[in-house]
Amino acid sequence: MLSWEYPPDIAGGLGRHVAELAPALVQQGIQLDVITPIPKPFTGPFPASFEFDPLQVTSRASVNVEDGVTVHRVLIPHHEKPVDIFNRATEVNRVLEQYVLALYEQDQKWDLLHTHDWLTGSASIALHHAKNLPLITTIHATERGRSRGYIWNDLQRAIDQSEQDLIHQSDKIIVCSHYMDSELQAFFQVPPEKMRVVPNAVDIKTLHVQSEDPVAFRAKYAKPHEEIVFTVSRLVHEKGIHRLVEATPRILSECATAQIVIAGRGPEAENLKLQAEQLQVAEHINFIGFVSDEERNLLFKVANCAVFPSLYEPFGIVALEAMALGCPVIVSEVGGLAEIVEHEETGITIYPDDPNSVAWGVVRVLHHPHSALEHAAKARRQVEDVFNWHRIARLKKEIYKELIAS
Repeated sequence: MLSWEYPPDIAGGLGRHVAELAPALVQQGIQLDVITPIPKPFTGPFPASFEFDPLQVTSRASVNVEDGVTVHRVLIPHHEKPVDIFNRATEVNRVLEQYVLALYEQDQKWDLLHTHDWLTGSASIALHHAKNLPLITTIHATERGRSRGYIWNDLQRAIDQSEQDLIHQSDKIIVCSHYMDSELQAFFQVPPEKMRVVPNAVDIKTLHVQSEDPVAFRAKYAKPHEEIVFTVSRLVHEKGIHRLVEATPRILSECATAQIVIAGRGPEAENLKLQAEQLQVAEHINFIGFVSDEERNLLFKVANCAVFPSLYEPFGIVALEAMALGCPVIVSEVGGLAEIVEHEETGITIYPDDPNSVAWGVVRVLHHPHSALEHAAKARRQVEDVFNWHRIARLKKEIYKELIAS
């Protein structure tokens, strides 16, 4: 399995997905090697252009067995000049390809290769052809989808082309929602028989809260009589946080004691703060930046609700995490979110890109706390029964067996 991210270095949902899927696959009896780049460029003595010595392959990587998974963290040469994500991925893929070929020279062999998104795509395609290795790709999101169907610049065009190449070269494509299934068939004309839909999951056991008193923790963000409306995401346009900020005046007009807590970092952070000031609601919105998993889990525990007003969301694993922790959720009826939250049953769904609908959803939950908690209880049971890694790993294993047999 090739992955751009793996613990302890996780930037988004892709890394979290691989981190929790990998040990679950091992529990299904699969022997798994995860190969991932070390995120910070290595500045050691080897030159920028190099080949792996098959006899000294571990000198270029850290190899450890973690939860039954053999994890290879591969060192990447350092370049003084900054490069964009596409050119960086090109460099990384060249190294990952060489590394795996060197492992083959040491008589290591695999039955198939599973890769995640375009970021490790070119290495996966090269290995697919060089070793006749069956290739499965999980597509977590697309560049066109993030841009709502449009490609605006050369970087986006390069990424889009990489996605097309990987999708068409792969033997099977896994997506996390029926929405993504439709998106790939519309954007890339993928044959339906090549597609498989397997949702994401969460490990409820890892969503523990233990290090801090919840009452004292809550007091950092709100007074006892105030309500906490929480969201956590990358602060980028497609997450729709600007619509939550825009909705805040109406929320406050009906729930004057509400406090909005926004966690996460991203390029939209300063714009969002300026927007809050212009709307004169800055004192009611707390931008807390990066939070640890423990802090995020505590916030889900103490918040009155969690809102995810995404404009584009292939799945929305963070909503599952909120549901698993018993936090009432309000989500845009878009993408995968619309498939995991049922309106007035396991949460509240709202219209995407509509601040009035965002405000309506938040006010509805705050004004009807008993119903919200009933929805949250149903949501947690759904996570336990449907969105668990044991079930998801078993479905992935069936796809592996199907591909190997064919």
